[in-house]
Amino acid sequence: MKLVRKDLEKDNAGQVTLIPEEPEDMWHTYNLLQVGDSLRASTIRKVQTESVTGSVGSNRIRTTLTLSVEAIDFDSQACQLRVKGTNIQENEYVKMGAYHTIELEPNRQFTLAKKQWDSVVLERIEQACDPAWSADVAAVVMQEGLAHVCLVTPSMTLTRAKVEVNIPRKRKGNCSQHDRALERFYEQVVQAIQRHINFEVVKCVLVASPGFVREQFCDYMFQQAVKTDNKLLLENRSKFLQVHSSSGHKYALKEALCDPAVTSRLSDTKAAGEVKALDDFYKMLQHEPDRAFYGLKHVEKANEAMAIDTLLISDELFRHQDVATRARYVKLVDSVRENMGTVRIFSSLHVSGEQLGQLTGVAAILRFPVAELSDQEDESSSEED
Repeated sequence: MKLVRKDLEKDNAGQVTLIPEEPEDMWHTYNLLQVGDSLRASTIRKVQTESVTGSVGSNRIRTTLTLSVEAIDFDSQACQLRVKGTNIQENEYVKMGAYHTIELEPNRQFTLAKKQWDSVVLERIEQACDPAWSADVAAVVMQEGLAHVCLVTPSMTLTRAKVEVNIPRKRKGNCSQHDRALERFYEQVVQAIQRHINFEVVKCVLVASPGFVREQFCDYMFQQAVKTDNKLLLENRSKFLQVHSSSGHKYALKEALCDPAVTSRLSDTKAAGEVKALDDFYKMLQHEPDRAFYGLKHVEKANEAMAIDTLLISDELFRHQDVATRARYVKLVDSVRENMGTVRIFSSLHVSGEQLGQLTGVAAILRFPVAELSDQEDESSSEED
């Protein structure tokens, strides 16, 4: 993301002009936009024209509109963002108050104005404009006959290809059908890797599977690479890392990211940090439940006691339509940081973010046990009984 201009007042009202440069920047933009903001961008509008003779025609005209945002729709696979709203600035083609939908896309500049730019939104702009935050991890999660080729960016896990091939079972004395189908499957996965993984950017390619599938696949891939003198694969051989997963489905990627060999290799990536933080939370919940809280009320109580060491919170909560509820989450984040706690904002498009969403989207690892809260809960529930 490229920051063109930033005009903020002392009360944090103002506007920011940005140019999204990569598909992931559209996800950042989706998280910056809120209902009630004003968005200015160029768009195409169908305009009806009437000739001197009275015949009516229509032309598609490019114009710049400023909309008051009413609805935001994001397609994570295509990385497309549609923003619907009413026109709030004079325009020769569009009446004031008329509805229009702007499609934001990479390399098209837009200006976003807000009455209040909070700390979470400003931090996202900083991250989006930092070139170090890029898609530096790829993963192939596979089992016999099924593979997912994914890119793990700081903000989301994108499935770039799904390969499915029917593998017949081995028959006594005749394995040729099984072997041919398996070879066809491996070949399609290799093609998907070459098509969708940019080895100039990616630091590491995880190959995860149950059993010996990953070893057999990697042996096949590099044998073929030697035969065909495939320099791209041969030069990047050291980037491939084999790890265990329970299946070839996308959700098994979390297990692969939890592997100690992977976490040490990916220690500088946001995705690995999120997975480790969630893993630490689950361990704490199991062994010291008085030091692991989830749910907004519980976490706020722990924060009042200045007990939060690490706050885990989903970015989905900051897209809440209710301004007061959103402000409550922002206040929690700011407060934890003031008390020298660590804040990890999880992406709801990561596997770890989906899991955190199942725990209400907010959880905390505490510095010290806060048993009173659990006791209060027990007392109140027994009173209700």
